[in-house]
Amino acid sequence: MHGLINRSIQCFIRDNYGQSTWDTVARDAHLPALGFEAMLEYDDQVTHRMLDMVALHLDKSRPAVLEDVGTYLITHSNTRAIRRLLRFAGETFEEFLNSLDDLPDRVRLAVPDLQFPRLDTVEPGPNQVEVTLSEADPEFGFVLMGILRALADDYGALVFIDHKVDPEAGVILAINLLDAAFAEGNAFSLARTQIKEKAV
Repeated sequence: MHGLINRSIQCFIRDNYGQSTWDTVARDAHLPALGFEAMLEYDDQVTHRMLDMVALHLDKSRPAVLEDVGTYLITHSNTRAIRRLLRFAGETFEEFLNSLDDLPDRVRLAVPDLQFPRLDTVEPGPNQVEVTLSEADPEFGFVLMGILRALADDYGALVFIDHKVDPEAGVILAINLLDAAFAEGNAFSLARTQIKEKAV
């Protein structure tokens, strides 16, 4: 497992539940004392053991934890770069959905050696998109579901997302865009704002 994934889970726990909670999870799951290095590779069993322990300590299911991790990646102040990378995909949530096929390429621009699964999208009806992750671990769909729900809120859109697993096709996220302008979205500018500090 890419270290960036393990590091993201570690930061999710630390930033939302405190360092002491992470220390307890790391101890009970027999994880590296100093946590994970983002650019290293780790055995998949380490990640699964960590997720089991996180779910136990938070009294949540693994799918709920993974969806919360996806939400964290978009909403927390420490992960603004990820939100910015994804918001570049379009000015509206509809435009973002239409560009989902390109998401793996955009992720590789930021982290070249991260194996992000291929996304295949179809539109079965008006304001509906189905995203298939044919090469992904089934649990990754919950992370992406958290990301998509958080982004919908960020854009001010109201969506319903259903997660299902097809034995042949893989993970399928069925996204129903109920209202593209349900609420006022969060401010976002394509131009990076630079603030010049006054010299003291």
